[in-house]
Amino acid sequence: MKRSISKYQPLVWIGVFALMFTACGDEPKPIQGNGTLSPPPAPVKKAPQFSADSAYAFIEAQLAFGPRVPNSKGHQKAGDYLVERLSSWADTVLVQEANVVAYTGEGLKIRNIMARFDPEKSDRIMLFAHWDTRHISDKDATLGHLPVPGADDGGSGVGVLMEIARLLAADSSGGPSPGIDIVLFDGEDFGDAGGAPETFCLGSQYFAKNPMVPGYRARYGILLDLVGAKGAVFYQEGWSLEYAPHITQKVWETAHQVGYASYFRMAALPGPITDDHYFINKLMRIPSIDIINYDPSRPSGFPAHWHTQKDNIDIISKETLGAVGTTVLEVLYREPEIN
Repeated sequence: MKRSISKYQPLVWIGVFALMFTACGDEPKPIQGNGTLSPPPAPVKKAPQFSADSAYAFIEAQLAFGPRVPNSKGHQKAGDYLVERLSSWADTVLVQEANVVAYTGEGLKIRNIMARFDPEKSDRIMLFAHWDTRHISDKDATLGHLPVPGADDGGSGVGVLMEIARLLAADSSGGPSPGIDIVLFDGEDFGDAGGAPETFCLGSQYFAKNPMVPGYRARYGILLDLVGAKGAVFYQEGWSLEYAPHITQKVWETAHQVGYASYFRMAALPGPITDDHYFINKLMRIPSIDIINYDPSRPSGFPAHWHTQKDNIDIISKETLGAVGTTVLEVLYREPEIN
């Protein structure tokens, strides 16, 4: 999953972002103008209370199937489970099946899953994560040949979105003003760590080139990736700031306003991370951001369990899940109606 920002910067940075990300080494950069937060907007609707216990249970349910590597039995069963649960909540669930070719030359059967709430609304917000897990533990010194369990890398983003879907279905107020699409991408992590970024994110690339809804548009998108670990920190990521700076600011300010400043840092990473949001931005032109646990002070930037056998339920924190889930729900329910 994901290219290290120190290894790959595929596009030329422009304007202020070029200066922001190249001038000062590898430390996070304070965001100018964020010393004082904007006042919270008048509430449009009261957001339901996010249950970290429920999100945690959804991660446990995914792990019960084993690694969710495309073409495996665990992957097939996990996908069936996700479709079944989302179908019990959403107004419409669409499943996109595709055959793609991995960097190994192997053909992969993948499924993108899209749960739609209020599909009749033209004004929409897209929430997304990847539900597959990596086929090798390439950062594990002794067990590199084994597939990653994927509690955090894959499981946590899906767990948060499953809980949001459950809450949207149960909300008697009618939910947020915009329609909501929850998209679970497949084939994100079956990529070549030393190769081109396009070897990753196979599901989101296919989705962007073959929209499940003809002419699909959304006001913006939010990607959740590696959002469940103890001690997680979320800096503002490079592609998010280039393609969707206003959405990045909105989400981070909301997190601070609801009490999660220790997780959402008001500083920019020194460059971009190639993840599913990059292809949604580039190919679909839907301004999208990435909430991802990455800290340049770590040896790889990513947490120590990343791409190892330690990515299991033991590293998941209900407090982190609650910080991310509550923030995203608050963002959704504060959105005004756009005619």
